[in-house]
Amino acid sequence: MYTSVKVIAFDADDTLWVNETYFREAENEFASLLNDYETENKIHQELFKKEIDNLKLYGYGVKGFTLSMIECALELSNYQLPTSITQQIIDIGKSMLEKPIELLDGVEEVLKSLQGKYKLIVATKGDLLDQERKLEKSGISDYFHHIEVMSEKKVPDYQKLVKHLDIPSSELLMIGNSLKSDVLPLVEIGASAIHIPFHTTWAHETVTEQQKSTTAYKTLSNIKEVLAYL
Repeated sequence: MYTSVKVIAFDADDTLWVNETYFREAENEFASLLNDYETENKIHQELFKKEIDNLKLYGYGVKGFTLSMIECALELSNYQLPTSITQQIIDIGKSMLEKPIELLDGVEEVLKSLQGKYKLIVATKGDLLDQERKLEKSGISDYFHHIEVMSEKKVPDYQKLVKHLDIPSSELLMIGNSLKSDVLPLVEIGASAIHIPFHTTWAHETVTEQQKSTTAYKTLSNIKEVLAYL
């Protein structure tokens, strides 16, 4: 099926290792800190809105998320936030950056099998320093020929990646957990894509049922299943 593929790109967060789970835990901890000011549901709503508003300034990743938490807390407290809570929010962010890297089931087995048969790369978005740190801690960096940390994962960004790799789109296969970021843009540029859903998806990454309806990509339940097609 993927006979023309020469380069396989892997998303990192929630494709190679656990990530979104830690954000959900941090959001819940943040909501608990601010329960004197608002309801839990309202706090979650306001934090999400703040994150989205700040994406154009901070981009993706823990550091931007931490700044959004601080800004959200200031607003919800009517700028009466105790410095002790500000410090606890900063500590939540630091704790996220220090989390151990938990590889998802089958990741290293797949990389070991594919290494040497294809050029393997990481194509992820987020904070450069944080993603490089996670890759180093993961113990799997040696499997990859190239690491691409992208500010966004939209059609123009993948077109730039293909140009950088000096290959036609048809030779690229992307494997990731997000339909919005890892699959649909690849279909649009004529590349191949495999969707491996993670049990938790950030609301910003959700897509409509109509967008899901294209049959131009394959959905698998575990990364080990890709070996049956490659």
